[in-house]
Amino acid sequence: METAAETAAPKITAKNVDVFYADTQALHNVSVDIPDRQVTAFIGPSGCGKSTFLRCINRMNDTIPICRVSGDITLDGQDIYDPNVDPVQLRAQVGMVFQKPNPFPKSIFDNVAYGPRIHGLSKDRAELEGIVEKALRRAALWDEVKDRLDTPGTGLSGGQQQRLCIARAIATRPEVLLMDEPCSALDPIATAQIEELIQDLSSRFSVVIVTHSMQQAARVSQRTAFFHLGNLVEFGNTDDIFTRPSDSRTEAYITGRIG
Repeated sequence: METAAETAAPKITAKNVDVFYADTQALHNVSVDIPDRQVTAFIGPSGCGKSTFLRCINRMNDTIPICRVSGDITLDGQDIYDPNVDPVQLRAQVGMVFQKPNPFPKSIFDNVAYGPRIHGLSKDRAELEGIVEKALRRAALWDEVKDRLDTPGTGLSGGQQQRLCIARAIATRPEVLLMDEPCSALDPIATAQIEELIQDLSSRFSVVIVTHSMQQAARVSQRTAFFHLGNLVEFGNTDDIFTRPSDSRTEAYITGRIG
């Protein structure tokens, strides 16, 4: 029986996406529908193309001169590679959190306020303060930092810095949140906090996470895509991917025979 998410229109649709770095093809003919308000995990061995594909969704690959992307990717039916689409505006809609926490060398407040300021999302200081507080609350960080918003974001612990980066990403009110191995630099306690936060955020955003941890994918995601050697091998319900994979390569990866 199909779930509501499976019958609803996808948030992101990719069709026949190829990615080249100069003459080297990194992704081959990737087609996938990513649902709204769910967590979708990309798994696979190192160098399999999962982060490359993630960076296609907010056109981060545009910043690499030798990178070329072909095929179609749409967000709510809009072609994100249309010449009329401003990549800066797209990245406000499609936020990104990286592997290593990377707060700006600014105060906690200014880290979160940066996006709303450059995109003109507040008309005065009071409204900006409200946006910052809301983002920090959604990132489960407000109670820990509300009395030191003027101190440097770089002074926080690793897990707090990553939550600050999540607050910064969601302060521009995105519709999609991309996360590229957001816990790989964190200890188990901070990882558990981020995983809980991811599940909470998926009630508001379409969340796409690249993870090297199959256990993490199983814990946080509803849908999982398995990449291998630049190909999208299999995509489906997370439970099915991990317990009843339909492709022998998926089974070999999950059972540790390839990796």
